[in-house]
Amino acid sequence: MAYCKVCGEEDCKRHGFLIGKTVKIKEFSGSSPPEIFVGRWNYPNVYAGILSPQEHGNTQIMSSVEEWHEKKLPIPDILALRNQLIYGRSQTNIKALGKLTPVMQEVAMTHKSISTEFKLKKPITKHDENDRKVPLISHAAHVEKVRLQENPEVKPKVDYLVNDVDVKSKQALIELEKSNISSTTMMKLLSAGLLGLKKNRKLVPTRWSITAVDDTLGKEKLKRIRTFQELSEIQLFHAEYIGNHYEFLLLPEKFSFEVIEISMNNFQVWHDYETFFPRKQYAEEVVGAYYANRLALAEHLEKIKRQCTCIVFREIRPEYYAPLGVGILRQVSREAFTKKPETFTTQEEAFKVIQSRLRIPINYFKEKSILLKNYGKQKKITQFL
Repeated sequence: MAYCKVCGEEDCKRHGFLIGKTVKIKEFSGSSPPEIFVGRWNYPNVYAGILSPQEHGNTQIMSSVEEWHEKKLPIPDILALRNQLIYGRSQTNIKALGKLTPVMQEVAMTHKSISTEFKLKKPITKHDENDRKVPLISHAAHVEKVRLQENPEVKPKVDYLVNDVDVKSKQALIELEKSNISSTTMMKLLSAGLLGLKKNRKLVPTRWSITAVDDTLGKEKLKRIRTFQELSEIQLFHAEYIGNHYEFLLLPEKFSFEVIEISMNNFQVWHDYETFFPRKQYAEEVVGAYYANRLALAEHLEKIKRQCTCIVFREIRPEYYAPLGVGILRQVSREAFTKKPETFTTQEEAFKVIQSRLRIPINYFKEKSILLKNYGKQKKITQFL
């Protein structure tokens, strides 16, 4: 499936004459997917702004990892969609209310594409780029003026919690999830400084807000999960998308969690884990993917009302040549748990099936695992009865 890099339509013929040509842009209007982005560089004086194409209409697919995954878009198509966006931004202190911030916050609150008008300080040159080189956030431009061309549509629960300055951000996120507000919307609200106590509100770099939402929601579920009965059998779930192959091995035991990632390009390994007791330090190696994987697992365990030890094997294949963010990994993980589990009586039986789908020898993963080394060593009281 190929999308036009100007209007987003499949196999578009109208804009073929623009391919390969450069265009200088000083003013433009278009429908933001909606998407905002707050950077980390030079924190606390960060760049923050709105992403929008030059086209109007429903542009949600340009920033929706849920749609990318649902439609199984290949990497070139995703990068082509991202290449249509212009990142209108300005620099501001995280606590200050810059001239762009109020509009950015309105965009963060809506769940539908919204028409936005931009006037840039200097013209930018936009051109068709090589697919393998287009970053997820490209075409950055300093904004002189920005305004919305229509009123944003905001869900009642979002409006209520944004205006409630006496509710902590953690509780706000929990309430938003209960109201079926998407993770993407929650991340934007937190990033735009729209949640939490009034005195604590500030802009949060997008990368941090993504992890904060995954971590907060996951921890809240795990409080309940740790009280559930243990799984009664060994189970295995798997899923794959654009070179990210996942195997989730669930073992009958008290809750513990481990992620092992290995890249096929250079056999580099990333590894983090936690025991039954809540993790206190950030997952320095696996980083944001750790919390996305854990949230997907927690959603599943909460649904079946069981706890277990889970070991996640992620094989990063050469096909994944352009990293597309943590959101993709969250969706692949969630997909795994929509399938019927494969069940086994022994670990070795499960390892044979895992190996049949992996390209890397499974021993590379097993040798790195801490939880596998300790699994079954602590005797349960029932063994003495």
